[in-house]
Amino acid sequence: MITVLRKPVITEKATKVGHMRQYVFEVDPDANKLQIRQAIKQMFDVEATSIRTVRTKGKVKTRMTRRGPQIGRTNLKKKAYVTLKEGQSIDIVAGEGNEE
Repeated sequence: MITVLRKPVITEKATKVGHMRQYVFEVDPDANKLQIRQAIKQMFDVEATSIRTVRTKGKVKTRMTRRGPQIGRTNLKKKAYVTLKEGQSIDIVAGEGNEE
């Protein structure tokens, strides 16, 4: 279950939605919402009311070398926007969930 959640996303947009009891995590691309909900409950001991997921395609990267251009892609990523119950929060830095 722990491998479903890869890491928390700490960006400007992710911190803006924090006041609405929403937290953003990068998750395994094959994980579904039920698996994400169970992983959140197991890891942080909090209840999620809703989970929204976003899949982002990998970018095409090109670099010039002596042998000509090298073209590749970055990996597909999936993010989960998790909304918690009223009065619950997650301390992202310490990795603990608590009741307020």
